[in-house]
Amino acid sequence: MHPAITDKVSDIFIMAKLLVKVFELFKYLKNSVMMNEKENIQDENLEQNENNQDKETTQEQVVELSQEEILTNKLAETNDKFARLFAEFDNYKKRTSKERVELIQTAGQGVISKLLTVLDDFDRALNAMATAQDVESVKQGVDLVNNKFRKILENEGLKEMTVVGETFDADFQEAITAIPAPTEEMKNKVIDVVEKGYTLNDKVIRYAKVVIGQ
Repeated sequence: MHPAITDKVSDIFIMAKLLVKVFELFKYLKNSVMMNEKENIQDENLEQNENNQDKETTQEQVVELSQEEILTNKLAETNDKFARLFAEFDNYKKRTSKERVELIQTAGQGVISKLLTVLDDFDRALNAMATAQDVESVKQGVDLVNNKFRKILENEGLKEMTVVGETFDADFQEAITAIPAPTEEMKNKVIDVVEKGYTLNDKVIRYAKVVIGQ
């Protein structure tokens, strides 16, 4: 073979090998670029997911903080209402205690005011008795004062017990002593009254001290 032709073949063969190498290099570079792009995409997706998770976590924290703030505000309002109610109740208790003390101190004021007129009548009767010559007129005056006094007490709800001849009742009477009954019918009945009993608006305020037959 002619040397010139041999040199051309050799050059063609070298160029072919070089092209193969270039093609392989190009293919390698292409694969590397694609892998890098995939890795970048994966990294971007991972970063986005992480960002989304962080965002969700932040939103949850904000929501949790908001709920905590709401509960804190409700607790503060409840404490404020409780403090107000307690203060109002304390004032009410003090006020009612004061009114109760005043009521106890002045409970008999109305009755005492009405009895002052009877006291005036007694004073006039005593003055009249000092110089009276007519005993009957003095007696009538005392009877008038006595009746007036009893009428005032009756109007206030006071009632005298009528127990003579009645069967003994421990709810209204207190037996001082017992004596033989004068008749069979008077057994276990009130024969005499040592001290009168009274009720005030149907409530016993003093038991009648009585003598009963046996």
